[in-house]
Amino acid sequence: MSGIRARGELTTVRGRRAPAPRRVTLSQLPCLEALTKSGMTFSPAMPQRSWEEIGSQLRDLASSSAWWLGDWLLFGETAYSGRYREAVGRTGLDYQTLRNYAWVARRFEHGRRRDALSFAHHAEVARLARPEQDYWLRRAEEQGWSRNELRRQLRAALAEQRGGDERESAGTGPGERDDEAATLRIALPKPDLDRLLEVAASCGLSLNDWAAHVLQSAVTAQAPGPGTPQDSPGSPAS
Repeated sequence: MSGIRARGELTTVRGRRAPAPRRVTLSQLPCLEALTKSGMTFSPAMPQRSWEEIGSQLRDLASSSAWWLGDWLLFGETAYSGRYREAVGRTGLDYQTLRNYAWVARRFEHGRRRDALSFAHHAEVARLARPEQDYWLRRAEEQGWSRNELRRQLRAALAEQRGGDERESAGTGPGERDDEAATLRIALPKPDLDRLLEVAASCGLSLNDWAAHVLQSAVTAQAPGPGTPQDSPGSPAS
């Protein structure tokens, strides 16, 4: 019986020696009589534990194959520019499906992919900024979320964020300013921007919404309260 195996090497993440990626193999399981391209056969005496283990490894294979195909296409784009798409056609693989896999693979370099989570988990957060990706994947791994639960949590965070924005808009009372929104552009060094993205993600907000909240809070804190004397435009500063 021919085995299927993926063997990884140790990687270093932020100076720490990361655990070796989990191996994906069906070659050492007992009671699996035959594994071919079109099916597999089992021994009638197969224990339930072995049967469950095969299911777990098939799950890993299904998730890993998406990463493998994505990396495979990305390599072809770089190594065989101008010729790779014709070669893809000769493999019989669906090009658009490969493009989807490659897009997710490009968003997560190998050191940021989490073996404990599926390719689908990563696809759920692929559109987010990098610190937000790491934040949600870390939560999904720590909480043991399924892909569907991760999606639900993301949608709930977005709904709460939008609800907060609507409550702020609805809270504008008489005498308060309700000016048309303006756009503020700020240039920051990339390390500072990455740090702010991480802080915003830890609050479950996009960078724009987090920055707007911080600025609005600062304005509110500086606003004089009722009965507080204000300097007239021509009065000298104390």
